[in-house]
Amino acid sequence: MAGHSPADGPGDGPGDNRGDDRGDGPRAACVLCGEPTEYPAEIAGSPLCPRCAWQQAQRSACSG
Repeated sequence: MAGHSPADGPGDGPGDNRGDDRGDGPRAACVLCGEPTEYPAEIAGSPLCPRCAWQQAQRSACSG
């Protein structure tokens, strides 16, 4: 692609302002155990920490 550079397109690099923001700001608390999640505190919904999300997936997978 002539005239196209990687900086022109979408990506997950640190300079594109669309990547993961894990280091910035307060984290939302898990609704089940209260541990910090990977989501920002201002996110809507009911965030789960990775452990509780895994446990919920196990429960729903085995519920037939």
